[in-house]
Amino acid sequence: MLTILGFAMIATFLVLIMTKKMSPIAALVLIPALFCVAVGQGANLGDYVIEGVGNLAPTAAMLMFAIVYFGVMIDVGLFDPIVRGILRFCKADPMRIVVGTAVLAAIVSLDGDGSTTFMITVSAMYPLYKRLKMSLVVMTGVAATANGVMNTLPWGGPTARAATALKLDASEIFIPMIPALAVGLLAVFLLSYVLGLRERKRLGMLTLDEALVREPEQETVLAGAGTGAGGGSGREDRLRKGSGGSGSADLTQDGDGDEEGEDEEEFKGLDPNRSTLRPKLYWFNAGLTVALLTAMIMELMPIPVLFLLGAALALTVNFPHMPDQRARIAAHADNVLNVSGMVFAAAVFTGVLTGTGMVENMADWVVGAVPDAMGPHMAIVTGLLSLPLTYFMSNDGFYFGVVPVLAEAGAAHGVSPLEIARASLAGQALHMSSPLVPAVYVLVGMAKVEFGDHTRFTVKWAVLTSLVVLGAGILFGTI
Repeated sequence: MLTILGFAMIATFLVLIMTKKMSPIAALVLIPALFCVAVGQGANLGDYVIEGVGNLAPTAAMLMFAIVYFGVMIDVGLFDPIVRGILRFCKADPMRIVVGTAVLAAIVSLDGDGSTTFMITVSAMYPLYKRLKMSLVVMTGVAATANGVMNTLPWGGPTARAATALKLDASEIFIPMIPALAVGLLAVFLLSYVLGLRERKRLGMLTLDEALVREPEQETVLAGAGTGAGGGSGREDRLRKGSGGSGSADLTQDGDGDEEGEDEEEFKGLDPNRSTLRPKLYWFNAGLTVALLTAMIMELMPIPVLFLLGAALALTVNFPHMPDQRARIAAHADNVLNVSGMVFAAAVFTGVLTGTGMVENMADWVVGAVPDAMGPHMAIVTGLLSLPLTYFMSNDGFYFGVVPVLAEAGAAHGVSPLEIARASLAGQALHMSSPLVPAVYVLVGMAKVEFGDHTRFTVKWAVLTSLVVLGAGILFGTI
């Protein structure tokens, strides 16, 4: 019964947010609360929520101060040269911009932290997408998928969890998987190229000057095939250069009326005259950011503490006057509230899933459903199961609860635990878009994209990328 209710709860949540019947925060809180009562454990709801909040509180604190820190860095102009450089290099070509998004996300992912990756990537690329009227879900989808592949780095989390759960050396898991992961990353770059061509066909190519003076218009987002909303407005047609036309991509209106006319405000990341710029402190801010990322990689302190110290130092040095500091904090309060609120709401969801025993029963059911004849191929089974399981549960739940059981079943048929561990990494490209991953709310929040839109667009590409990684691992003989 718990197994059925667990899957039903997840399905209900996904349907409601993807159809926009409920906001993600409301769905993350109310749906698990109702199901907790349905399984007869309503009296324990408070305990489950408090435990979930306690587990995610460090993550919420990290995101809160990280948003303030990177928000200040954007304000003072740290990323302005990057944005200008990318714009000039890409020559306002949508294809190059989408590929650049994938490359930037992959490079920044070397720090091993998804939230930081998304903050830097969106900060650098959002003004370009916004100004050129490119699809913002293309940006979030490409960034999330690229980060998912790179998240398999030993310091990124999944590899370390697999090594700990199976008592293996992380390097023995990761190093043989490098060729397969490289193929997966190439698949992301190819995907970004194809999506970029679709955006180019829809929007055409503009010169740098045309991009900077382009007329504001209502934003559009690229939806999956079959939405049936082709074509475009007359103004869109007039703005298209080159091949133009609506192309093969379907368009749906974003629906947020307040986005109209915000283009100039959103593009102030390149305004050379804004009052918050601190050109004399550029190298201090750059050095502080490098030091912060280095300290994270070296694990000198817990990440929440590092960002707390970094945000305090950045505010104090760049804005020594209290009114200016309050103004900067207020400017980023909206992002802070949205993201931290989403994380605490997710704590209700994970707390109920774990506390009621739903996750454990779901995992046992999935493992038990594997036929005995598949025993010699348990590594491939593990790779396939890693896609839905790491999407529907946390990495901790998967690697510490499910992977050991799969490894034990594989061992009975002569399958090495190393193969099980490597195969378990295949689903990470999809995992990074899971509603249970706090970093994804940073991504969609900063990009001003509905989570349901991001999910509908990204999941199919992330699944394909995960299957490419798994297939390459089998081809190279590491799985």
